[in-house]
Amino acid sequence: MRWPLWRVAVAERSMEPALCPGDWLLVWRGFTAARPLRVRPGHIVIAQHPGDVNLLVVKRAMNCRPEGWWLASDNTAVPAVDSRSFGHVPVGLIQGRVLLRYGRQRGTP
Repeated sequence: MRWPLWRVAVAERSMEPALCPGDWLLVWRGFTAARPLRVRPGHIVIAQHPGDVNLLVVKRAMNCRPEGWWLASDNTAVPAVDSRSFGHVPVGLIQGRVLLRYGRQRGTP
């Protein structure tokens, strides 16, 4: 059994100013095949990178098409890994929806 809540640390600057490196996120991943995750445009999600399932990305869900979600970075001034480089993300790679952001890790600005 996996817990429905998940704690994730932000490592990159691609979602600034909403999320900064060192921020912690509380993520809802309590969904099943019978009760799928509800994502709407504007939600921030955690997804597996389509080209590297060992890499997780934190992005804003923009729109959903039959091929999946378009995930975007908030901070386009920094090089980012998002749908501009890998296209739509299949729904099955969306791992959870961010519920809230809280404190920073120690030692980060």
